[in-house]
Amino acid sequence: MDMTLSHKMNQFKPSIFNELSHYKKRKEKEGNEIFDLSIGSPDLPPPSFVMDELAKGVQDPSQYGYSLTGIDAFHQSVAVYYKKAYEVQLQADQEVLMVMGSQDGLVHLPMVIVNPGDMVLVPDPGYTAYDAGIALADAQSYSMPLREENHFLPDLDAIPEVIREKAKLMILNFPGNPVPAVATKDFFEKVVQFAKKYNIVVLHDFAYSELYYGKRPISFLSIEGAKEVGIEFNSLSKSFNMAGCRIGYIVGNSTIVDGLNRLKSNLDYGVFLPIQQAAIKALQNASDFSEELRSVYKRRRDVFVKSLKELGWNVDIPQASMFVWAKIPKQLRSTDFTFRLMDETGIVVVPGYAFGKEGEDYVRIALTQDESVLLRAVSKLKESAWFTSALTREA
Repeated sequence: MDMTLSHKMNQFKPSIFNELSHYKKRKEKEGNEIFDLSIGSPDLPPPSFVMDELAKGVQDPSQYGYSLTGIDAFHQSVAVYYKKAYEVQLQADQEVLMVMGSQDGLVHLPMVIVNPGDMVLVPDPGYTAYDAGIALADAQSYSMPLREENHFLPDLDAIPEVIREKAKLMILNFPGNPVPAVATKDFFEKVVQFAKKYNIVVLHDFAYSELYYGKRPISFLSIEGAKEVGIEFNSLSKSFNMAGCRIGYIVGNSTIVDGLNRLKSNLDYGVFLPIQQAAIKALQNASDFSEELRSVYKRRRDVFVKSLKELGWNVDIPQASMFVWAKIPKQLRSTDFTFRLMDETGIVVVPGYAFGKEGEDYVRIALTQDESVLLRAVSKLKESAWFTSALTREA
């Protein structure tokens, strides 16, 4: 039989992450020491009270049926958490919906909002799942550049009028991945007015809301009028080190929440009940654990960035998230730099171009390794004649 795949699969090429993984495994088999700073997955465990709750749940024989949806207690816990953390009032039964990790919701939401051919405004650089969701919806994307001169915030005024009229959805992500930028209240207020004027739904990806190193990031929904135009995705993956549990949620506009709920009811049977119970515990006890987690990432950030600067690599200090968005020497392309860096030092990062053309001059480095590993990686940079030469030419 001549087996062929659908035309839609032409939009889903092998990702750079697969290429990096294969190349990394090859280098490991050759006996090279590898420092994987490419993965945005926490290396730390969830809080003990979360693991205890999960362990208790899996021993209960009554917990193994389909959950179908988020249980009421989970939705209520999200509402209480948002009220306490952001002064955002949510109706738990209408404005909160559990998803199987925020990426699950992010990829499916465009099919709820847009029709084939509609325009979606996306950040560039931006998280790769956004493009996947747009492709599934047969929509078109329009890139909003995130540039240093604009503090990595989209310039809404630069979007052509014809694009504004065609756009049905705008995707934002602050604190961001891969760019660890933080939005301002003024910017979000401008987004709300822009969305109202052009009848555009706003999706704010807030997955890194608890990973900040100064002032707490702003929830989009805390802005007056935000619930009229959009929703916010959040997750327990990064905030509570529950990445493998696959549980997150969408909050905000009830019509959009209901639409995604209807779609999801045709796609899956919900999240394992003990995971939901463990997530409830996390949300109810967020403050102390989140503070401890931030202190760990802040120490890593400070040690790593300081060491890079001493080496001559002047990277910006991230104010939030678990990533460093590092500018590379101008004479090198980000993909070439990434693979040469692995060859020379064993350090694995992600080329900025993987997140969009505006990322070409950067690489994303994850702080998901112990301080000792980060310092060992810096020592490998220092030992590399190629790397020190590249920095010298840049200077």
